[in-house]
Amino acid sequence: MTFFRMPLAAAIRYAMATPPSAADPLSVDTQEAVFDLLGSRATYGPGLGNRNPQRHQTHAAVVFLAGDRALKVKRAVRYPFLDYSTLGKRKAACEAELEVNRRFAPQLYRGVVPITREADGSLALNGVGEPIEWAVEMARFDENRTLDHLAERDELDDTLLGKLAVAVVAMHDRAEPVDGGPWIGALEQFIRNNSSVFRKHAELFPAQTVSDLEHQSISALARLRPLLAQRGRQGLVRRGHGDLHLRNITVIDNDNHGIEFQRIERHRLVDLLYDLAFLLMDLVETGHAPAANRVLNGYFVAARRPADCDGIAALPFFMSLRAAIRAMATASRLDVAKSDVAMLARRYFDLALELLKRVKPAIVGVGGLSGTGKSLLAQCLAPSLMPAPGALIFRSGVERKAFYGLAETEHLPGEAYRPEVTARIYRMITDKAARVAKAGHSAIVDAVFAKSEERTAIETAATALGVDFHGLFLVADLKTRLDRVGARKRDASDADDAVVLKQQALPIGAVTWIRIDASGSPEQTLDKAHTALK
Repeated sequence: MTFFRMPLAAAIRYAMATPPSAADPLSVDTQEAVFDLLGSRATYGPGLGNRNPQRHQTHAAVVFLAGDRALKVKRAVRYPFLDYSTLGKRKAACEAELEVNRRFAPQLYRGVVPITREADGSLALNGVGEPIEWAVEMARFDENRTLDHLAERDELDDTLLGKLAVAVVAMHDRAEPVDGGPWIGALEQFIRNNSSVFRKHAELFPAQTVSDLEHQSISALARLRPLLAQRGRQGLVRRGHGDLHLRNITVIDNDNHGIEFQRIERHRLVDLLYDLAFLLMDLVETGHAPAANRVLNGYFVAARRPADCDGIAALPFFMSLRAAIRAMATASRLDVAKSDVAMLARRYFDLALELLKRVKPAIVGVGGLSGTGKSLLAQCLAPSLMPAPGALIFRSGVERKAFYGLAETEHLPGEAYRPEVTARIYRMITDKAARVAKAGHSAIVDAVFAKSEERTAIETAATALGVDFHGLFLVADLKTRLDRVGARKRDASDADDAVVLKQQALPIGAVTWIRIDASGSPEQTLDKAHTALK
């Protein structure tokens, strides 16, 4: 499965942009002639038959879809956040877009082509005359396969989300590390710019709430600045995507080649978690919090960066700032007199405030013998543990495979389950959960927890941090556990019938955690877990 960024794919569902305050009238007039050319069937030869090119427009660009081609022209506009007001700037933006995207998906981005004025005064696409405009040429894709459309149709399944998380990690791994100082320094300006736009729309954003959001954002930034500087020194500020939200990602085939990105220049330097935060925020805002949690956990498993266990302290701020930027962009670029647009801007604004609320994290231990449904419960429970988008899950089976450098579904030899190895794995998952909780985020630890000392260790870690701990121990009859283990496909657990039978003799001892009968459906087990946590 391949994902790539195409910012215009779904933008036609929004209102047109407000006129730019400083557009070049000559460029605007010239562009109208260019748009007439690209919108004409005759420009593309007989290949289109009787079909006319489709035109889609946003505040910054116009895209023409003709056959298997997509041609994107930067609009002659100048906004506080971008400047395409001259031909030279538009050409440079096209070339930068091509350079960035070809690194990630060369099969889609074909080149930058001129629109020329020929000797007889006519205009031509990729002619021999003087260039009067430039366009990025891309291979066309299915506009109905953007993630916002898939989300609306409830087609964000676990397989797709897992591949998405891995694809984002692959993109981040290829991204070039840069000096994080300039980006960190720009964050406060982002906050101030948002507020200035909000204050121009007092009917939508009351003055007091604007002040509250600005004050809380600035305070959060001040608190996080040492952490962000450290992440910069660790090489975690890179030339990332910068605009990674649902309508900018599309599924274009059935393999997993990666993600393709086009970026606005001001977004090029980003902390990798700030990059991820846009996608997570958008999933939460659109009512897909469980999907956001799956992407978050998939990203952490695939990235395996220990520094992110501390860096997650910045995620609520990052998501809030992303939501605020979306609120600002919606209010400044669109006709906010339209009720649906105003409502969208206000929803983003309210989410930005909500995400900044400080919450007390928790550590939840989910134990039980193989086949009791621990991992499924952890996955279903995680989105409900604050802060958004839910708890990080540390699963012993996944950690053990990673410890040996294997993929989750590869089988480990018996020696990998020696007692000393198991003890080390338990220390690792307990330490990671403690780091995440110390950073202010909730964590779930998913393991058998057959020994009392294993259960005591994680409880002690939570107590030392002053965070709440909840222990859930799942139980189910032998036949149920055997049936479930036998039905597993491509799972991180190596447990089979022999392991299940061997576990029958384990000396579990006195369990002080809440016992949950997990012999019923996953929904019933989840309901019991929610009741226990209350």
